[in-house]
Amino acid sequence: MPMNNIKSENVVQTNQLTKIIDGRELVKEVNLHVKRGEIYGFLGPNGAGKTTVMKMLTNLWKPTSGSVELFGETLTPTSYEVLKRMGSIIEFPCFYEHMSGRDNLRLHCEYMGYYAPGSVEHALEMLGLTEAGDQIVRRYSLGMKQRLGIARAVLCRPELLVLDEPTNGLDPAGMKQLRDLFRMLCTEYGITIIISSHILSEVESIADTIGVIDHGKMMREISMQEISEMNTAYIELVVEDVKKAAYVLADKLELKNFKVVDGHAIRVYDSGADTGVLSKTLALNDVAIRFIGKKSESLEDYFLKVTGEGDIL
Repeated sequence: MPMNNIKSENVVQTNQLTKIIDGRELVKEVNLHVKRGEIYGFLGPNGAGKTTVMKMLTNLWKPTSGSVELFGETLTPTSYEVLKRMGSIIEFPCFYEHMSGRDNLRLHCEYMGYYAPGSVEHALEMLGLTEAGDQIVRRYSLGMKQRLGIARAVLCRPELLVLDEPTNGLDPAGMKQLRDLFRMLCTEYGITIIISSHILSEVESIADTIGVIDHGKMMREISMQEISEMNTAYIELVVEDVKKAAYVLADKLELKNFKVVDGHAIRVYDSGADTGVLSKTLALNDVAIRFIGKKSESLEDYFLKVTGEGDIL
């Protein structure tokens, strides 16, 4: 594909993005590509560099070297108009604590120059904060502040949302509400979303593409569809005696493609393996089976491989 086509479909692109502070390289030569209208899951262990990259995307920090392109324009210290097209939460959202949630959102509209009627009430309603809108923010719980931060981020109908761990402080019901909201914003409003999270299952359920960063380096960018297509189906066995089960698989059934996981389970990858034959043969050889069933690898499995916790795909 020609480079001009690639640029035109990328709302966000970084080029060899590097940040060094006090001689320490926080991120190194990161190349990130976010397509228009997608949800991009940005994954990495704590300290991997996710927040550092997001701070540079939103102009809070300047790169030591490399560049950021937003909507096809190179980000500079004076890119005010481009930044108006974005909404963001980086780390923890800050507010005027003595003011109400509703007044904080009204003030945000003022300095953004956004005056669409009903926008504040709509944002409060989307995040379940209508009844709490007149409370001063000092009385908000951590989860309420997080939801108010997202309400502020989506308030002015941005084209791009950059959200750093937006589900912090939320219970499972609150996380599901946000998951549904992000998907709606993407599908119905065409908003492009970059979301970092340490909760892999949350990213897996909504992301179109993931980027994995580790020790400041971008390890892999890949679509969830590609992960799904490459995932290997396997039979999982949970048994009383793993060593004896492994012997039976290798000696009696002559299987070669299996591995022991966590000391109590075995994954059988041989395409010709059959659960019925496995369970019968193990039973005949006095191997007690706690569980047997077909599975496929998850995003967590892929993530652990890419970050070095398992074999790289």
